[in-house]
Order: sequence, then C-alpha cells, then structure tokens
Amino acid sequence: MVRDLTVGKESRLIFLFALPMLIGNVFQQMYNLVDSLVVGRFVGTEALAAVGVSFPILFLLIALVMGMTMGSTVILSQYYGAKDMERVRRTIETTTIFLFLSCLVITAAGLLSSEAILRLLRTPPKILSLAKLYLTILFAGMVFLFGFNSLSAILRGLGDSKTPLYFLIVSTLINIALDLLFVLVFRWGVAGVAWATVIAQGVSFLLGVLYIARSPKYEALHLDLRRMRFDREIFRHSIRIGLPSAVQQVLVAMGMMALSRIVNGFGTKVIAAYTAAGRLDSFAMMPAMNFSIAISAFVGQNLGANKPERVKRGYLSTQMMSGVVALSITAVMIMFRGSLIRLFNTDPEVVRIGSQYLLIVGSAYLVFSLLFINNGVLRGAGDTIIPMFVTLIALWAVRVPVAALLSRSLGPDGIWLSTPIGWVVGLVLNTAYYMTGRWMRKVIVKPMAQEAQVSSSR
Repeated sequence: MVRDLTVGKESRLIFLFALPMLIGNVFQQMYNLVDSLVVGRFVGTEALAAVGVSFPILFLLIALVMGMTMGSTVILSQYYGAKDMERVRRTIETTTIFLFLSCLVITAAGLLSSEAILRLLRTPPKILSLAKLYLTILFAGMVFLFGFNSLSAILRGLGDSKTPLYFLIVSTLINIALDLLFVLVFRWGVAGVAWATVIAQGVSFLLGVLYIARSPKYEALHLDLRRMRFDREIFRHSIRIGLPSAVQQVLVAMGMMALSRIVNGFGTKVIAAYTAAGRLDSFAMMPAMNFSIAISAFVGQNLGANKPERVKRGYLSTQMMSGVVALSITAVMIMFRGSLIRLFNTDPEVVRIGSQYLLIVGSAYLVFSLLFINNGVLRGAGDTIIPMFVTLIALWAVRVPVAALLSRSLGPDGIWLSTPIGWVVGLVLNTAYYMTGRWMRKVIVKPMAQEAQVSSSR
C-alpha cells in the first residue's frame, strides 16, 4: 500500500518501510549470488572470475540512468507528502518516458563496447570470451532490469515498499531453478546463468505491470500510453536533483572499474576470491542501503509536509537501527569468513584471499552504515551536490590511489584496506556538512507552494 510517512512514530515507520525493501533486495541479490555459486561450484574458478569481472561494466552503464531517476523519486515523495496528486502523475509519466529512451541507448552502448572495456580492465585472456558472452546476454535483456527497478523506485516514492517484493520472490525462485536447469542439466555454463537471470527479471517486471494495471488502489500509476506527456518543468527539477546523483553513481562505477583493473592484474584466483567476497559484501551492505532509501523517502515527505522536527528524530533513530544491524553482520562475516567463501569455491588459495577480504572490509561495516544514512538524509532533502563531491573525494582522491599504492607492497590486502579508509574519509566529510543544516534549504515543494500562494492572491 501507499504509506504516509508524515504521521506516526518515526522509528517504527522507517523500520517498517525499510524491511520489505531489505527482504526484496535479499531476493534480488540472489540473482548475482546464485549465478556465482552455481558457476563457482559446478563450472569452475575461471567461470566465477568471468562473472565477477563483468559486474563493474554492468554497474557503470546502469548507474547513470538509475542515478538520474533518483531525482524523480525525491520529487515524487515530496509531491506525495504535499498531496499534489496531479504532479505525482505527471512525474511518473515523465520518468517512464525518460527511462524507456535511456534503456535503448544503454543497451546499444553495452552491446557495442563490452569487449573493449573488458580489455581495458586487463581481463585475463582465458576468461575474456566467457565474460563477453555473459555481458552480451544480460544487455540483451536490459529492458526487464530497467523496467522492474524503475517501477520499484516509483512505488518507493509513493511510500509503498511491499508490492514489488512478492513478484521478486517468485522471480528469484525461478532464477534459482533455471540456473540449476541450464547449468547442471543443459550444460550451458556461463551462458546458462545469464539467460536464467534475464528470464527471471522479465517475469518479475511483467507480473508487476499486470498487477498494477488491474489494481484500483494504484490509480496514479494507471498510465494511458496514448496520452502520456513529457513535463519539461518536472524533468528540469529532476535533472537538477538527479544529475549529481547520476554523476556520483558513475564515479562509483568507474571507481569499481579502476579497482577491478588493479585486482585483475593479480590473476584469475584473486579475481575469483574478489568476486565471491564481493557477493557476500553486497549482502552485508544491503541493510544500510535500504535504511538509506527509507530515510530518504521519509525526509522527502516530511520536508514536503513542512515537518523538519520529524526529520531530525527519524535521522537519529535510523542511525541507531542501522548501526546495530551493521555490527551484527560484522560479527557473522568475521567469524564464518572461511566457510562463507567455500560456498562459492573450494580452492584453498581462493578461500584464503577471500577470507582476508572479509576480515578487513567487514570490520568497517558500521562506518559504511553511518555514511549511507547521512547520504540518504541529504538526498531526501534534494541536496545531492555535496554527496557527489564527498564520493568524488573519498573514492578518487583516497580509495583508488591508496589501493594502487598499497597493492604494490601488500598485494591484494592493500586493495582491501583502501575500502575502509575511503569510507572513513567520506563519513567525516558528510557528517560535517550534515551538522551545518544547510541541506534543509534544498526542498523543492515548499518554494513552489509559496509561489502558488502568491499567484492565487493576485
């Protein structure tokens, strides 16, 4: 259902809003996790490395557009908080048109450039063809990934984090079944897990579209394709808010590619260990990322409703909830790190390297949690410039140079150490900005409401 976040106990609202997203993202991450588990255990170390080396390229091409839609989500939550349903509908129509056109461009770019980027990243020759095959299939089905993620983003802006979950659970189960069928029975290898992912994402997207089209409670989402129009004013506001986020996402993606280039120089086993540990890392980071999305929607609605006191209380309670979860995950990752890596691959060297990654990076999950909650508050207010610059400094001025430098003397451990160092720098910078309170002046709805009042008085 659509959730009003402007009334009720802040901590309870944020937790209940974040929980379905967390469960949903657990299932969504199962796509990558199961792909890696199946190829790592039943195809081999090279196949696991091929899947892992492909991920930064996918993330780069998706990050730009998904970052741009963040502006639409912020505006959507503020309009909904102000109960301006006409602008809610126009925002949804504008976002849908933009995403459709962007998806076509991203798909073409991915199909044309994947091999060249793989070579740029120093992908070992013996896994290059496997990685290219995996990417080609995933880019062919990119429309399903974009469709479902954009639908979920719109629903979150309206305060609904439950509806996408049910379809995602079904889709994940289909993905697992097809992974096993295509790899163990049909022996399709890397191509099998790629096709399983595309088919499962397609099912998830189509189920979501059909359900919403037939449900009266989502009237705002019942779009008439023949009458849809592109609102330039809303798009302009969306770009102003979303462009810094998009740039930030691309900077993160390019940072991942730079780090992957360093990792790839150490050979297939280090790539495989990095892939396995990275899949576990993604699960560990999900609670903080979902609390960040929840606090962003909460801030957007409450600033739109002119309730800044609720924003501060919600921020503190979210930091506390997310921090407790982060510390719990750190304990699990460190205690069971060897056993967790063995789920993906039993090669002793892969297990040793992956375990060391979890020990170093897992010790800093609390820092990551605090960092992401701060970013969520700033984005919810529409202030996306500062998070962009913080990311630029923490990633490109700290993490990548430190990884390049320390890897020369410490090997892969130097790359792993650069991650918590970058997080600490980012946390110090965005906490300092949060304390200034300037981000609360960036809200979109309030100035527009005042302008409307002036116009009506005339």
